[in-house]
Amino acid sequence: MAKKGNRVQVILECTEHKESGMPGTSRYITTKNKKNDPDRLERRKYNPILKRVTLHREIK
Repeated sequence: MAKKGNRVQVILECTEHKESGMPGTSRYITTKNKKNDPDRLERRKYNPILKRVTLHREIK
């Protein structure tokens, strides 16, 4: 039987893409443990539209 844990799916969205004015968005889906990381996630991920690594923050 599977345990019901504290892991939840979160969406990371690029912060620099909105400011650039280019069409489209860069989003990643990942999971996090709410018990260990109650705050919002921030990760540096590759943005294929801007073709460089940018800061992605958790939305919702």
